[in-house]
Amino acid sequence: MASHSLTARPQPVSRRERPVFSMSDDHAMSKKILNTHSPNGREVDVDIILQVIEGIFQHIHGALQDSTDRESMETSKLEENASFAFDDFHLEGLAYIMHKVSCQFSGGGDAHATTMEILGMLSSYQWDTKLVLTLASFSIIYGEFWLVAQKFATHPLAKMVALLKQLPDIIEHAAALKSRFDAINNLLKAILDITKCIIEFKRLPSQYISEDQPSMSVAFAYFPTAVYWTIKSIVACASQLTSLLGMSNELISATTTDTWEMSSSTHKLNNISDHLRAELERCYEHIQEKKHTEYYQMLVHLFETTQLDNMKINKALIYIKDDLLPLEVGTMHTRANIDVLRRKTVLLLISDLDITPEEVLILATVYNESRGRSELQYEIVWLPISDRSREWNEGYEHKFKELQALMPWYTLHHPSLLEPAAIKFVKERWHFSKKMMLVALDPQQGKVVCQNAIHMAWIWGNLAYPFTMAKQEELWSIESWRLELVVDGIDQNIIEWMTAGKYICLYGGEDVEWIEKFTTSAKGVAHRAGIDLHMIYVGKSSKKDRVRRINIIIRKENLSYCLDDVMSVWYFWKRLESMFYSKMQLGQTIKDDKIMQEVLTMLSFDGSDQGWVLISRGSFEMARANSVVITKTLEDFHVWEEDAREKGFVLALIDYFLHLHTPQHCNRLILPGLDVDIPEMITCAECGRPMDKFFMYRCCTD
Repeated sequence: MASHSLTARPQPVSRRERPVFSMSDDHAMSKKILNTHSPNGREVDVDIILQVIEGIFQHIHGALQDSTDRESMETSKLEENASFAFDDFHLEGLAYIMHKVSCQFSGGGDAHATTMEILGMLSSYQWDTKLVLTLASFSIIYGEFWLVAQKFATHPLAKMVALLKQLPDIIEHAAALKSRFDAINNLLKAILDITKCIIEFKRLPSQYISEDQPSMSVAFAYFPTAVYWTIKSIVACASQLTSLLGMSNELISATTTDTWEMSSSTHKLNNISDHLRAELERCYEHIQEKKHTEYYQMLVHLFETTQLDNMKINKALIYIKDDLLPLEVGTMHTRANIDVLRRKTVLLLISDLDITPEEVLILATVYNESRGRSELQYEIVWLPISDRSREWNEGYEHKFKELQALMPWYTLHHPSLLEPAAIKFVKERWHFSKKMMLVALDPQQGKVVCQNAIHMAWIWGNLAYPFTMAKQEELWSIESWRLELVVDGIDQNIIEWMTAGKYICLYGGEDVEWIEKFTTSAKGVAHRAGIDLHMIYVGKSSKKDRVRRINIIIRKENLSYCLDDVMSVWYFWKRLESMFYSKMQLGQTIKDDKIMQEVLTMLSFDGSDQGWVLISRGSFEMARANSVVITKTLEDFHVWEEDAREKGFVLALIDYFLHLHTPQHCNRLILPGLDVDIPEMITCAECGRPMDKFFMYRCCTD
């Protein structure tokens, strides 16, 4: 045959087009077909019959190959089908009806009349059974034909049967007959395609799709016509075999077989199959939507009801089947079952593939530190959200593997394992859009105890365990605006300077000329004031390459101290941003919260084009200003020098900042967030007036 695999061809789902042949084209004939259809409800196991039919066709496929290839193929197929249990194969009275149908193939005459006669014989069977029984009847004749043809030269019984049938040596004339049998085989493949397609319709789960669903009703209405043309094509194949009987060797050699009729039938059946496949794909889409809705409602119900433990929710969200180990430790590539999460706090790391290595590596530092502490019973599980509307390709696979390899915690083995309903749930219920989230689930029932604990993780690390909203409130209740909160453990040198009572100046911006001028001026003022001032450049939250180049200049010219690398710079600003979001989670407002006011001021400094400074002594004496104010203040040191000696340097600095402050100012605040992350209104940290809101779209951070 033309192809080993006689399976249905998947067709793309497209808009419905008018079929090449539809019931409306010939209403009278369609009515006649329907008049032959009177099923009695008997169910036939068409699958096992179809398995035998395909086995017959696969054996026949090697008949026109050379003897070596044929022998190899036959041996392989025989071994492949050796396990077929013939004892379990019961036709239950179907052999007689198939014999009656096969007798119709040898009658000759009009193909339409023969087809209608066969439909009448099979009136009590379903549409799919009619096709399978007709095809089985033909396969018996086809198999017997090739059994005799293949054994013609070697087996005396086959030789004598062939003589009585006046069957020529088919193998000897294989080349001359090749086009004829290729056409038969192509037509048989099209017949099998339609047969399997109609069987698939019968298998569709009734709990998800009913017969009155549009795609089902369209397909069912088309079944009579499809079955008619398919059976008529089987009759045509049988006619081609019959035409070989009595054909002389000379006629075979001298005649080129006209295969146009069979090619035309193949084209017609392929069109019918395409239309049925299109409707079938629409049915599958409908079923998937129903299943997704059911799965989604199941997730909603699980989170709204009391559970005995956390495993039911973990399995439903991560991977509900038991056919494989769905979890993988990213850095070790070892697989695990969801049972490893039993009775543990689970932090679901939800993100797309655009998370940065900085985010992963900083979180990995927190996670690895927890592994040495038995009291921290939590696990992180990465659920990668991929865009299902885009085809998964090697680029996405490579990116996923790269990120997975950085993660020392559990990850989903592959994004495709995540149920579409679970993706919908995290988007609609937890408002995931693009920013990375860390959803904390409690160890007892798997309930959400914090919808996004990532901000706690950035600010306090493992001190935030068990990452509940109550723990977040507790941590903020003992916090105040102080330098330790701002810098945390980003750089140990800063902590040591603070402990020693040094004056510390954090500054940022990207104007190298201003940085050179400021650091020189600040050193001069510190010397005149008699203070030990340590300056640290903390860069800018974006423009990594620019910050990296500025760090090189600062070190080369010995202007000040720098954070070790751009990851430390990123973490410095990420923590400040997280402080704002964390306060928002607790319902705090800028008007009433000192920390939110100061954080927003720092973020507005970062969002502007100007430089800025924050000068501190100890934990609580902190003064901050933009580049214009600090430059003027340092130039006017002689004006407030006496105050600095009497009040202290930082307090005098604050007073002079207030002296220079004017109502005319412009603060710009850039908050990288989407949807629910962004408050409706933000007031200016300088004057308290509502700030105007704009939208900014940025494709990268540099």
